[in-house]
Amino acid sequence: MAYLSVPVHERPCGWNAQLAERPVPPGERGSLTAELVIVGAGYTGLAAASAWAEARPNDRVLVLDADRLGEGSPGRNSGFMLEVALANDASPGELERMSRLNALSRKTMAQLRHKVEQHGIDCHLQHAGTYRAAATAQGMQSLKSYQAFLESAGLSYERLSREALKERIGTSYYAQGLYSPDCYLVQPAALIRGLADALPDSVSIYENSPAISVSKAESAWCVRTAEAEIQAQHVILANNAFSRALGADASRLTAIYTYAAVTPVLPESTRARLIPQDWGLLPAHRLGCTLRTTHDGRLMIRSRYSYEQEDSNRRIAAGLARSLARRYPELAGTGFDYVWGGTTGLTHNGAPLWGEIHPGLYVSAGCNGGGIVKGTFLGDALARHALGQTVEPIHQLFGKASWMPPEPVRHLGFQLISALERKRAERET
Repeated sequence: MAYLSVPVHERPCGWNAQLAERPVPPGERGSLTAELVIVGAGYTGLAAASAWAEARPNDRVLVLDADRLGEGSPGRNSGFMLEVALANDASPGELERMSRLNALSRKTMAQLRHKVEQHGIDCHLQHAGTYRAAATAQGMQSLKSYQAFLESAGLSYERLSREALKERIGTSYYAQGLYSPDCYLVQPAALIRGLADALPDSVSIYENSPAISVSKAESAWCVRTAEAEIQAQHVILANNAFSRALGADASRLTAIYTYAAVTPVLPESTRARLIPQDWGLLPAHRLGCTLRTTHDGRLMIRSRYSYEQEDSNRRIAAGLARSLARRYPELAGTGFDYVWGGTTGLTHNGAPLWGEIHPGLYVSAGCNGGGIVKGTFLGDALARHALGQTVEPIHQLFGKASWMPPEPVRHLGFQLISALERKRAERET
């Protein structure tokens, strides 16, 4: 199977569309040299660039991105910044590992918050916490497992009945829920733009410059774009599942598209009922809906999945509208201002594909929905590892990405498992 080196999207990113137009300087052309080339200007790539520049301020660092900042996958996520580890990063029986992961997540979140404050990044960062809720027996079982994770990790939470959830998030759709304070909400496109602008002058970002190939030259790595050829001693692949086309292990990594939509700004009377305060909800069941408010009084919903290529956004929009109307009947017919798809890199066992592939060539991919905080930590650690610094034992903490069967078996397996899960927990979608 030939893997794409860049994601393909039908529609613009809704988060980025709400921001002011940003001029994009032209990319470099011809033959270039650098100490480090990073493929992917997402949270992982920018964290790696920042760590390298801090350690070696005189080195030239080039970051290549296939799209405009804010328009690619980093700007297309839901904007949840979890300051504790994901439940699937460690089981309840691994208390020491969970404790270490939680400490690293909190430290990384604090560093991100400091950057936002230090550089005045206008990204609507707020400590809102997060809800998880279930509408079915299948979802309730997932919620019970998540509660066990929180208790084992010694994390605070609040159990909520249907009535309490309605008071908090304006819907009686869910039978039960949990609230955890350990989460921030952010406008993700604004955050990634701001983090890029905060990088030191030794780092140059070339937007609309997808890497076409990475190959070994005589004494360096050669990274090619459509208009440039860059020689570098070190290369970091931080473009998630699309790193497969550039040398990452395709047998351990898959690209999944997910979809989001955001309503128009809701009338003040509606907002008073549905948005008594800003909130975000993550699904208890993995096929459920993510919901959150925005700073200007909209509701965002995220759900639906497709394998390796983007589905029809028109069909997806209809499905998201049905899911939103089930939860908020008064919003039936409201429509969406924006609908968009985004990609994430998945591994079979949830562990990242991380480390040195060949001497001087590194990868960090397969964040498995961990998003901003986890990606930032892994990118920072990978740069420090490439510099020869002592870093946290990533594989001990997160595990190693496991092997997946080749195509078409992998695709068939995804379709079968997805269909079974949807049937079991249809009302969670």
